[in-house]
Amino acid sequence: MRSIVFFNLCDILSRNNLLQSTKSVNIREQVVIFLHIIGHNVRFRVIGSRYYRSTETIHRYFRVVLRAILKLYKLVIRLLDESTPSEIRNNPRFYPYFKDCIGALDGTHVRASVALNIQGRFRNRKRGTTQNVLAAITFDLKFSYVLASWEGSAHYSRILSDALSCPRGLRIPKGKYYLADAGYGIRNGYITPYRGVQYHLK
Repeated sequence: MRSIVFFNLCDILSRNNLLQSTKSVNIREQVVIFLHIIGHNVRFRVIGSRYYRSTETIHRYFRVVLRAILKLYKLVIRLLDESTPSEIRNNPRFYPYFKDCIGALDGTHVRASVALNIQGRFRNRKRGTTQNVLAAITFDLKFSYVLASWEGSAHYSRILSDALSCPRGLRIPKGKYYLADAGYGIRNGYITPYRGVQYHLK
């Protein structure tokens, strides 16, 4: 993380009263401790010795920053606009064919460090240990949904079923849909390419 991004994050957390400095640990140190733990998968005891803090102090401020980060969703997440995106409305190649399309969804593999006894589930087809992450984006390239933590061996259609069925999962307004690749099969709420049709024409 670049230093300007770090300072901006600290400023946002401070301005919105999500974090406060204490006598012993200021906001910047709280955020550094949190980012170090999640970015490098380091134990509280190791971080405590690095920053000369007790394990209890590290644990407390990790939880404080985690709660503050989770509360940021009110500031950074916007509900989907159900109107036709301007990228489609203003392009005769796409309108009216994609007027009900609200974005695209796909999965990606993110490298993961997991315990030895569960590594088998997290092995992907290239033999690395990864998390399978499902993401939905709008046409202005903003994330509208992200589902992480599935093991690398999980199939995309299984992950999407989970995203659609859980209470805080992916919500698709009636009559709208996402574009997806052929790995997702056929289901209401997203459209995949027709089988046997060549889309990449000269």
